[in-house]
Amino acid sequence: MRPFWFLWGLWALLNYPLGEAQETLFLKGVRHEYQRFNNCGPATLGMALSYWGRPETQRQIAPALKPNPSDKNVSPEEMAAYARGLGFGVHQGMAGDIGLLERLLQAGFPVIVETWFVTPDHGGMGHYRLLVGYERARRVFYAFDSYLGPRIVLPYAGLDRLWRVFNRTYLVVYPRSREGRLMAVLGERGRPGREVRLALERAQQEVRGSPASPFPWFNLGSAWLRLGRPQEAALAFDRSRRMPPDRGLDPRPPGGEALGWPWRMLWYQFGPYEAYYQTGRYAEVVALASGVLARAPDHEESLYWRARARGALGDLRGARADLRAALGYRPGFREAAAALQTFR
Repeated sequence: MRPFWFLWGLWALLNYPLGEAQETLFLKGVRHEYQRFNNCGPATLGMALSYWGRPETQRQIAPALKPNPSDKNVSPEEMAAYARGLGFGVHQGMAGDIGLLERLLQAGFPVIVETWFVTPDHGGMGHYRLLVGYERARRVFYAFDSYLGPRIVLPYAGLDRLWRVFNRTYLVVYPRSREGRLMAVLGERGRPGREVRLALERAQQEVRGSPASPFPWFNLGSAWLRLGRPQEAALAFDRSRRMPPDRGLDPRPPGGEALGWPWRMLWYQFGPYEAYYQTGRYAEVVALASGVLARAPDHEESLYWRARARGALGDLRGARADLRAALGYRPGFREAAAALQTFR
């Protein structure tokens, strides 16, 4: 018997034919919005929702996603949960590629991509962008960028370099009525767990091709972790940390950090915390999280992981203090609330 995902994909393809590829495309109907401080996530999500006729802007979205206005990170999971709360479907994918982005746009779906971003004043940091079009002859995407403005031109290769830092994570927000068309575009990517495998294969390939770059190793660690292999994940993160830093992506590190990771890397991705915790390397979790908290004391994810590691080391008082602080910054942080109950 054919697996369900195959039959669903075949039905979607027959019912939602995609047509011939377009050489140039620009989706109209997106309302651009410039972000406020640390608000690229809420602003970009608002722009994506506007394409489908929703009125929400960062003014409504930010308080829900980041009760602490200085929150350094709004995760793809938080953005997806907000959109689902409005009745939308969301495909949160990873290991995307240029061809997939073109196909999604051609099918009428703007795409949120999580990328690295470098500014002259603030150095490197995470940043969301909304892709709304492309021009194949020039090999560029058009994006609505909450920091730079509307109709920003992003060369394919340049975007991929920045996108790779986040394992080529992407979000597609869509009305439930369009799910069949989206599944037709995604194909086997719509199968549960398939994109994690694609991420693993892509990272392994890039590790062989660029063994001195930290990001393929980091992505390899993230994929192994998602596949339930924390030991392999921890070893990959170790290799990533030992790689030479890419000063093009991290031109102004404070304090002369020598890690392969950009100094803000753990503001956005927490795989090393989890892998080291699961393999019993609690002191390293404490050290890494404390390094982040020295410069971002309100970083609730680092407070959470430091608390768990402190608890495992027997420092229950310190664990409780960290968890209470995390909940003060994000009252709806369910994992922190559950952990606090175990340390009473």
